[in-house]
Amino acid sequence: MEVRINKFLAEAGVASRRQADKLVESGQVTINGIKAKNADKVKDGDKVCVKGKQVFMQDEKHVVAFYKPEGVTCTKQDKFAKVTIDEVFKYPLRLNYAGRLDRDSKGLLIMTNDGNLIDRMMRARNHHEKEYIVKVNNAVTDDFIHKMSDGVYLEELEVTTRPCTVTKVGEYTFRIILTQGLNRQIRRMCASLGYKVESLMRVRVMNVEIGNLKPGEYRRITGEELSELYRLAGGSEE
Repeated sequence: MEVRINKFLAEAGVASRRQADKLVESGQVTINGIKAKNADKVKDGDKVCVKGKQVFMQDEKHVVAFYKPEGVTCTKQDKFAKVTIDEVFKYPLRLNYAGRLDRDSKGLLIMTNDGNLIDRMMRARNHHEKEYIVKVNNAVTDDFIHKMSDGVYLEELEVTTRPCTVTKVGEYTFRIILTQGLNRQIRRMCASLGYKVESLMRVRVMNVEIGNLKPGEYRRITGEELSELYRLAGGSEE
């Protein structure tokens, strides 16, 4: 059996296929001691290493809901990060995140060794819902809610955000449901309207809710919840 190197790395839980391509391009992947190329295929018996460490395809898929604490950086390659996700997320297997949260945000991350699931969840065209509770420095007005809901032009990205669902929760707090994941999107949207985000928490990804998890805690997603996640992502658990 032959498998493309990016698919092999995804099935091994190392990274999504897109991230795997970048690992290969940067020369961090070898097949039988030779630097891999993106067109390479892995055969039975081949030795695949990432950064010198051998990796293996994993048969059992693990999908986990993790409460990322504020101040933790998702990107493992960030040399300026004070605390990375590897330091706070302790799990018996190597899992990767499907949709990061910036360092100053907290809340739900989906962690998994299923690279194909990560790919499907990360496709912007699939319009997967992500729900957040946001506290800002100024009072939340009807005009603010209306403008956020309709879509905000982000000058630095030269894009107008998709229409979304925004509801007022308290005087300085609102709930927002996004179907896209632009870089620091909510913070940029608020800034464009003269608001500053003071706290941002993701409470739901698709059908998975953060529930009673506390910062640093996780739970494995199983049963009907897992099946529904795969269905919404456009695939199956097989």
